[in-house]
Amino acid sequence: MLSLLLGVLLALFSGPSFASSYALFLPIFGVVGSMGGLTVFTSDRTKGLLEYLIAYGYSPRRLFANVLLTTLVLVSIVVGIGTSVSLGVYFVEGNAATSTLAITMGLYAVPMTFACAAFASTVGVYWTALSSPRQGINSPVGLIPFIGILPALATLFSIVAFSLSRPLSSTTLLLVLGSAMGLVAIFVMVLLVSMGRLLRRERFLSPA
Repeated sequence: MLSLLLGVLLALFSGPSFASSYALFLPIFGVVGSMGGLTVFTSDRTKGLLEYLIAYGYSPRRLFANVLLTTLVLVSIVVGIGTSVSLGVYFVEGNAATSTLAITMGLYAVPMTFACAAFASTVGVYWTALSSPRQGINSPVGLIPFIGILPALATLFSIVAFSLSRPLSSTTLLLVLGSAMGLVAIFVMVLLVSMGRLLRRERFLSPA
């Protein structure tokens, strides 16, 4: 897993900067390995399996809830393994636990990884349900991980931009990180609330 490899390398070679650098990169790489639920959803829609589920009483919200739950379980595995091994290497190397490490990991890195995964899955379900396949065009699943990492990338670039203009204080860092995570969470909530209106039952039928 990319997040595991990155975490171990940063723990071995970055030393004191691990606390801030790993927290910024974890949401970017953590999303990549959590798209299995969306892949199954897209395949089931193309094969017509969702038509049978809807005929037996499954609602679009329940179908999406299954995708979202699968995504969160997968990202839990990715984050759990990646952070536990990376932090283990970090402490074995003789580095001490700091308040910066606790704040950046607990208040940003882990929640933002889950938020980005939920964002990617939600956008992927909408994209898959609202689109129809065209000859020569693949499923959107291949692009969704890149869409999912956009919020984390934007946050990283914002941190770099602030750092170039003036010294970055802890308050500014927390403000940028908190604002980014809040915006992603709000966007996902808006899409969830709008699902009943935008994704009607016919959107889940096979386009074939």
